Amino acid sequence: MKKKIIWFLILVLLIIILVIASVLINRKSEEYIHESKDESGAENIINENEEVDMSVLEVNEENFEQEVLKSDIPVLIDFYADWCGPCKMLSPIVAEIAQERSDIKVVKVNVDESPNISIDYQIMSIPTLVVIKDGNEVNRSIGVIDKSQILDLIK
Repeated sequence: MKKKIIWFLILVLLIIILVIASVLINRKSEEYIHESKDESGAENIINENEEVDMSVLEVNEENFEQEVLKSDIPVLIDFYADWCGPCKMLSPIVAEIAQERSDIKVVKVNVDESPNISIDYQIMSIPTLVVIKDGNEVNRSIGVIDKSQILDLIK
């Protein structure tokens, strides 16, 4: 009986730790976004994305096969959601790579708007980056990573 109580307490403690960690990560994301606001109150991250997103193609369930699976060049897919703070942190880096690299195609998939693609690729956490070559997944990364790590994924 005492062992069950001890295991129960350990489980409760772990859950509390996970909740606290989640709250801290969320706060850090919000601080990052808040710090990036300009005088008008608009978020610089989003403004930068609007300028450079022309090199990042938004794909959905209608054009995914043509743009990604049938692509002649490797494709970097950014699985994201509009409400996701870490996704907003990663987006400018992905857009920068899209501008610099003409040998790859960079696309974004909104997991809320294209749930079937997210299910097909077993996206459980965002942001997730997936590299597709010749219609097959060759690499994957979950969470925010820096530019050099993204470039390593593409190699």
